[in-house]
Amino acid sequence: MKYTVDDIEYNVIIEKKNNKNIYIRVKEDLNIYVTCNYFFTKHQVINLLDKNVSALRKMIESQKSKLEKNNKFFYLGKNYDIINVPVIDNVDIDNTNHIIYYKNKKQLDNWYKDEILKIFTGRFNECFNKFQESNKKPSLKIRSMKTRWGVYNRVNHNVTLNSHLIEYDIDKLDYVIFHELSHIIHFDHSKDFWNLVSKYCPNYKIIRKELKD
Repeated sequence: MKYTVDDIEYNVIIEKKNNKNIYIRVKEDLNIYVTCNYFFTKHQVINLLDKNVSALRKMIESQKSKLEKNNKFFYLGKNYDIINVPVIDNVDIDNTNHIIYYKNKKQLDNWYKDEILKIFTGRFNECFNKFQESNKKPSLKIRSMKTRWGVYNRVNHNVTLNSHLIEYDIDKLDYVIFHELSHIIHFDHSKDFWNLVSKYCPNYKIIRKELKD
């Protein structure tokens, strides 16, 4: 089944289940998925999509934006072209023209991991040295996370940072670090917590919005 949005035709995948609610989703493959009960007809699906075309358009644009970003190589807030040069020994970065030269994908991946560890550790140490509310330094962990930029674990006294922060400007990384350090003092997101965050990141509201976009 096909459905057209803004003159572009999309596949509609109908998934029938024994449930009362009806769901519309657009996945990374840019197919439209409709979950409905067994008695829902194709005509009713079309009517449903017609009534929700505005929301459908937003879902499609959101997935397209994600796909576009996934096809780019971001490093500290800049989009770099990556060029394969089999004869070079080390990754070479041209910050002026935003080009990264690499020998093979394994080399590039290892370089990226090393950069994450070096930059995150350096910024974490610097931010903690500025943080006046605690002299007990948490341990640092780095891993890929889908839904959170950072986590403070009160029991183990460690801060985990999302490795994808390497794609953003340093001020975004610093904000997440100060956010998690502030949880040492205030475990919730109370007014006192945000006042403490703003002490170190006065423009935290702007940064939060940019990280959500």
